[in-house]
Amino acid sequence: MSFASWLEGVWYGSRAPLWLKPMGTLFGAVSGARRFGYAKGWFASVRLESPVVVIGNITVGGTGKTPLVIWLCEALAQRGLKPGVVSRGYGGSVSGARLVQPSDEAALVGDEPLLMARRLNVPVAVGRERPRAAQLLLDAGCRVVVSDDGLQHLALQRDCEIVVMDAVRQLGNGALLPAGPLREPAARLRSVAAVVSNGESPALLDLAVPQFSMHLTGESAHSLAGLPARPLASFTGAPVHAVAGIGHPERFFAWLRLAGLEVIAHPLPDHALIRREDIHFADGLQVLMTEKDAVKCARIAGREHWSVPVEAAFTEVDGAQLLEVVLRAIGASNVAKG
Repeated sequence: MSFASWLEGVWYGSRAPLWLKPMGTLFGAVSGARRFGYAKGWFASVRLESPVVVIGNITVGGTGKTPLVIWLCEALAQRGLKPGVVSRGYGGSVSGARLVQPSDEAALVGDEPLLMARRLNVPVAVGRERPRAAQLLLDAGCRVVVSDDGLQHLALQRDCEIVVMDAVRQLGNGALLPAGPLREPAARLRSVAAVVSNGESPALLDLAVPQFSMHLTGESAHSLAGLPARPLASFTGAPVHAVAGIGHPERFFAWLRLAGLEVIAHPLPDHALIRREDIHFADGLQVLMTEKDAVKCARIAGREHWSVPVEAAFTEVDGAQLLEVVLRAIGASNVAKG
């Protein structure tokens, strides 16, 4: 067992060892001091001319933020609010700030920003200095900035914060890094506009903020070799390889199994640089991968490689109420759907 696997088992399966707890206490002290410094104005924090909505989490690893960013941008665009997405561009090599083009390489701009630039009909900007990248969106005509995974990036002021949480794993053992998976204390959830749980039948937390349930949907696979799309159900009857370099790969594998597929799982680290040997197998079976991984594989993929895009879905009531939370926070609740 690798150290990373052991640590994840500690975070989500048991109490942290005593020797890790002082490190968590130190991490919390540093994180709290940093937030206090921003609140006091000791560190520079930029207020944009347009409202900012942050979608993030307080845990390490993937929770489903990117599908929610896409859902929200589409909902805002339907109401004529001209959204744009700002992201750090993790895993990309770009220096400075840049508007992402669908023709870009993931190695330059990052896998998630490239995915969003290809899925969304709105501008996407990347940059380590998010205020600078966000200004590119305003210059491009955007009137609402949606920050992907920007909860802890306090250099950019915000009007609305939404936290996405795994419905099953939730906050793990409740300890701060490295004793647990938390980037910030659990009490931080009480200051956000809403908490969205990704997964079925989440247990509600004891919070005085709105909580909503989201699930991911997807019924087709798209060929990386330009073949016609296929229903997921067409991959039953034989095993398939499944590749996932996301924060919680098991969620992808479990989702495919729920669709009736026999899965040979190949988990990779989040934002992994995917090599040819990671996706080519001697048995000739079909290979399914997340859309986030697929944007990095066009040059090395064959006819057996398929991307499985997913979308965030809510009940009609939850979707409408979550959108209203955002619209009220950015002062646009009176904007009718176009």
